[in-house]
Amino acid sequence: MDAAERLLIEVGHAGITTRRLAEEAGVNHGLVHYYFGSNENLMVCTLERFTERLIARQRELYAAEIPFVEKWRTAMRYLVEDDLTYEKVWLELQALAWNHAEIRRRLVAVNGEWRAVLMDAFREPHGRLGLEIPLEALVSLVVTFNMGVIVERLGGIETGHRELLGWIEEWLLSREGSVG
Repeated sequence: MDAAERLLIEVGHAGITTRRLAEEAGVNHGLVHYYFGSNENLMVCTLERFTERLIARQRELYAAEIPFVEKWRTAMRYLVEDDLTYEKVWLELQALAWNHAEIRRRLVAVNGEWRAVLMDAFREPHGRLGLEIPLEALVSLVVTFNMGVIVERLGGIETGHRELLGWIEEWLLSREGSVG
């Protein structure tokens, strides 16, 4: 799975053959199919493993006894600085899932795990800050916002991102102070 992760980041799913994957992992190419059935299954298993680590980190972050604005800052730092490899793996497999129902089903499950983390994380500040948008809609907005930032950044576009994140942070700070 480490080899699949490296190759997804380096060459994308379209550039991964069983032979290349086996070479990268230092194993016989027959082992890939023996243990995973297909390259696609191996790639999704890789994403699921990667996701488990990040979700554990996010749950720990959102459970911390720090102001929500600090949690937001940390989460956005992960998004725009730290998690570039995960984002590439995620989008590579999203594209693969468009034409593979089983992969799509598994990616929907991974997306559901992320949304559950955000539902838990945003429940308290959503109520405390008096946001009028329904909680599920807020989570969908944040997921969609994150995806837009990811897609643009992977395409080399960062125009306005820093300013948008700064505005959101200022808004959170103003709200935190007014409801204290």
